[in-house]
Amino acid sequence: MARNFHHKDRLSALTEINVTPLIDLAFALLIIFMVTTPLLEQTIDVNLPVEASKSQPEDREDFQAISVDAAGEYYWGDENVSLQELGEFLDVMAMDPAAPVLSIRADATLPYQKVIAVIDMIKQRKLSKISLDTKVQ
Repeated sequence: MARNFHHKDRLSALTEINVTPLIDLAFALLIIFMVTTPLLEQTIDVNLPVEASKSQPEDREDFQAISVDAAGEYYWGDENVSLQELGEFLDVMAMDPAAPVLSIRADATLPYQKVIAVIDMIKQRKLSKISLDTKVQ
């Protein structure tokens, strides 16, 4: 008995969509966004203190950056604020039952008291999700 091999008509249209290039594009875009997103959150030029070893990073879904630059200026996100205005922003945040993580970014050359003043303001408002940003050697 002879085998019957069916030859497809080479001029017929393809009825299937090749999704492999689309998946490759999606993964490439995902990697690009994963690399660029951490760079977008660091808007204030702050010389962070150095950490000897990097601990496992926490998954921060929602956070608010508080920065103190070398001149002792306070920033809420990328907006320059006074210490009193910072307290008002923290008061509003303390009313939210699902308050985000407060990421404190302070210059390494800054007097320690400036950082403690910010942490004290946060503790007075009973906010407990605090992250101190550092850089790895």
